[in-house]
Amino acid sequence: MKNRCLWYDTSPEPAPVLERLDEEQTAEVAVIGGGITGLSTALHLAEAGVDVLLIEAGEIPSGGSGRSVGLVNAGLWIPPDDILETLGQEDGERANTLLGGAPAEVFSLIERHAIDCHVTRTGTLHLAHNTKGERDLARRAEQFQRRGAPVELLGEDDCYHRVGTRRIRRALLDHRAGTINPAAYTRGLARAAVKAGARLYTNSPACGVTRQAEDWLVMTTTGSVRASRVVFATNAYTEEHWNRVRDHFFPGHFFQVASPPLPEELAGDILPEGQGAWDTRMVLSSMRRDAEGRLILGSLGRGEGRPAAWVRCWADRIQRNYFPQLGKVGWECTWTGRIAFTPEHTLRLFEPAPGILGVTGFNGRGVTTGTIVGKGFARYLVTGDDSLLPLPIRSHRPVRARPLWSSGYESGFTLYHTGQCLRVVT
Repeated sequence: MKNRCLWYDTSPEPAPVLERLDEEQTAEVAVIGGGITGLSTALHLAEAGVDVLLIEAGEIPSGGSGRSVGLVNAGLWIPPDDILETLGQEDGERANTLLGGAPAEVFSLIERHAIDCHVTRTGTLHLAHNTKGERDLARRAEQFQRRGAPVELLGEDDCYHRVGTRRIRRALLDHRAGTINPAAYTRGLARAAVKAGARLYTNSPACGVTRQAEDWLVMTTTGSVRASRVVFATNAYTEEHWNRVRDHFFPGHFFQVASPPLPEELAGDILPEGQGAWDTRMVLSSMRRDAEGRLILGSLGRGEGRPAAWVRCWADRIQRNYFPQLGKVGWECTWTGRIAFTPEHTLRLFEPAPGILGVTGFNGRGVTTGTIVGKGFARYLVTGDDSLLPLPIRSHRPVRARPLWSSGYESGFTLYHTGQCLRVVT
């Protein structure tokens, strides 16, 4: 089992060949971060005729955008009514509406720019692993259906035919959603942004932003860019103290494990329609298959740095619980990505200084939320209208005790997974 990200190796979109920023340049807008959010911002700005320059610290992708499960999910992590309780009626319904339509926006970009990312549009499945989970899914289904969302609560037989396991008696099928190879999608956005006229530079980590008269000067290790507006699109990979995004989330992790391609006669009944899925466990397990028939399992927590035997034990436990018909599976590779969590489980949009925009807190919904935020940022920068953003741009208090939040989450995830390995937790 190798430590490498499967999505990089299997992406049909090649990595874009881009240069390092080695001189001082000027632009109307500078974007820091070459993940989905930054690239969506750059693409939509360039399509609007704005001179935009984007810098990325590594290659594209190198952060969470290319390492996720690749689920194209609708909405936020918490159900619609909980969003209203957290954000208030007006902001909550705005977030529910815009993010509910986010998968359609992702699929539209994929089609419009001919992005080859192994897209499926057959929905996603939220699986009830016990009676409490069944009640939770019924509650979510009622809330979605009340708002006209095309979701369906499946019974036991339908679950078996859609998932391929007898362990699940109820599942929530969201017909709005789907799956992608996230590395390929990110690379496709980069290609589209360059074609539209955006200037992209890789291996150009930002090392500071300072005010220069009416403009901002974004400095890298080898160059700089002067711009009147700056977008911080660094999200969970923000580490620098000068980047105020760092104050508004606490980092978590998500690890995945992939099998070799499985023979169709052995695994053809597992997620046969191509849906991605996750369960209602306290610490969820995700599952999907890729375009070559691999089984990919994942969960919250850090896999990197763990003994391979520990990761393999966890994967074996989940696979044997849900898909015992596979027998013993040899796991091919494992990888870990970061997630930007917020205590309230919702994203934050803010202006840390005049002329600077920031966002964080996607809480595991980066594919769709990042795409929508990028489009909304572009509209706001061009017209001053923030109506395409899931939430208004507001000031937020920094997250207190960020290290404690992170260590508490990680300790809980590790304890739960260890319990699964020891068969204490089912």
